[in-house]
Amino acid sequence: MAGQGNDRARTRTPKGARRQSPEVYRRRRIAVGVLMALILIVLGGGVWAAVAAVSSSAGGPGPAQSSDAAAAPSASATDSAAASQPASSSAAPSASAAQSSAAPSPSPSATPACDPHLISVSAATDKASYAPADKPVFTLKVTNGNTVPCAVNVGTTQMEFLVVSGADRIFSSKDCQADAQDLIKTIPAGGSETANFPWQRVRSTEGCKAVTGEPKPGIYVLTASLGPVTSSKAVFELK
Repeated sequence: MAGQGNDRARTRTPKGARRQSPEVYRRRRIAVGVLMALILIVLGGGVWAAVAAVSSSAGGPGPAQSSDAAAAPSASATDSAAASQPASSSAAPSASAAQSSAAPSPSPSATPACDPHLISVSAATDKASYAPADKPVFTLKVTNGNTVPCAVNVGTTQMEFLVVSGADRIFSSKDCQADAQDLIKTIPAGGSETANFPWQRVRSTEGCKAVTGEPKPGIYVLTASLGPVTSSKAVFELK
């Protein structure tokens, strides 16, 4: 009797501790079982990865692929790879070439403008002296003294041939001019344009009024003008 009492004393729950219900113990066993299963899965995955690595290094197909699948990739994978690669080196320039083409080119230097003060006019006659039956031919020459081509109006609206004798105004090509026109010409740098005017040895007045008499034998002076530019004097003789 004394021994049985001691055994009961030893199997009793310690004072102050509460005995757990069977449900708690069952949950603990389930948790331990799940944990063991996870450990086995992890260990199994490591073994599978090791087998796959060995098979890949040996040239054989992996566990999820057959030899045919490894040797012939799908069409979608091939198209995707082709689309990600340039068709040719010309179709896909290097980054440096792309940056070079995208970089702005340096702006050109400003083109020099034509200086109107460098447009000159000269006058000349085809002879120095004319017999009574000869008709003088006057020449106006316009020269571009700029270093660039210049557009110049060389039309009859700008042109005048003027003949004087001392203080006597003898003739002007503008007095009886009809249908005056503009004529724009581009004269190259250092180039020139000429215009000829045959004079009939007659007098004229402004407004093209009637004039009696003809120029007498003597010394005459010709000047030619183009717009505001006037030539130097050209002297000739009428006999």
